Amino acid sequence: MQNLTVFTSKDRDTLLKPRKGESKFGEHVQLISNLTTIYDDIVNLDVDYVIFGICEDIGVYANYGQTGTYKAWEATIKVLLNIQSNQATKANRVLILGHLDYSEIRDLVNKKPSKKNIAKARAYVEDIDKDVTYVVASIVKAGKIPIVIGGGHNNAYGNIKGLALAKNDKVNVVNFDAHSDFRPEEGRHSGNGFSYAYAEGFLKNYFIFGLHENYTSDNIFKTINKVKAIKYVTYESLEVRKEVKFKTELEHGLDHINSKYFGIEIDCDTIENIPSSAATPSGFSTKQARQFIHFFAKHGNASYLHICEASPTKKSETKIGKLITYLITDFIRANAH
Repeated sequence: MQNLTVFTSKDRDTLLKPRKGESKFGEHVQLISNLTTIYDDIVNLDVDYVIFGICEDIGVYANYGQTGTYKAWEATIKVLLNIQSNQATKANRVLILGHLDYSEIRDLVNKKPSKKNIAKARAYVEDIDKDVTYVVASIVKAGKIPIVIGGGHNNAYGNIKGLALAKNDKVNVVNFDAHSDFRPEEGRHSGNGFSYAYAEGFLKNYFIFGLHENYTSDNIFKTINKVKAIKYVTYESLEVRKEVKFKTELEHGLDHINSKYFGIEIDCDTIENIPSSAATPSGFSTKQARQFIHFFAKHGNASYLHICEASPTKKSETKIGKLITYLITDFIRANAH
């Protein structure tokens, strides 16, 4: 497909840093040398997980957000390939497919967000939706689990739709996020992936874990309080007022989504002091993010992982790469068991 850049052995060898006496993750992952169609090329591969990146921030721009999320894939793959390959990391169960690349439309992202430019960006997001939907649906139909890295949270829509189409049924989602991303259907952007997926009949039950009360409008609260299929717990009730417990709310979230195949969405905006499109000085710890993924990934209906909104700089790219790599391997460890 046009926007998919396949990850080759040459790419791997450029980034890999072998060390005598050690076995690196990148030395044992599987790759596709010549892509024909995603489904045909992976259906018979002896892997469980297919990792791919989305190099875009047009959805963030279309939501008037802080751009830079297109860099997360590159920051992650550099680190992921060079962790240890051992019985815990299970590199041989992983295919690294490549990344969806939208560098040709980055010129728009650098322009002032006028009404005309925002409308253009939202039209581009619809094209990205089609690509993400196709890749996720192809992976799931082939019996594998997608692990999706990078881009804005607009890509939740393609993940949800892709899973739903592959399973021929509505699906559920748990979202570790400071925001609901349930804004009105005003044209596609990073703030309404879930509302579009719900309105179009792909999303059934939705649980938001860690919603920030300061950044959720009264209209959004009214909307999500009216919809029985949506449940949430706020960050303040969990971590500030201590009205509810982290473990208890994990259980409540699981009860709400575990009746169907479900996706796990991780928005880096909700992890404290992580460079992202809406970085927060008050949020969950990296340890809590890892515990969250471990809890949900170990259940049989867990069907994809999406880590988004991280926006690395030169100074922070290794930090972001390590963070996302920890989350990927936590998912694989828990899910494989």
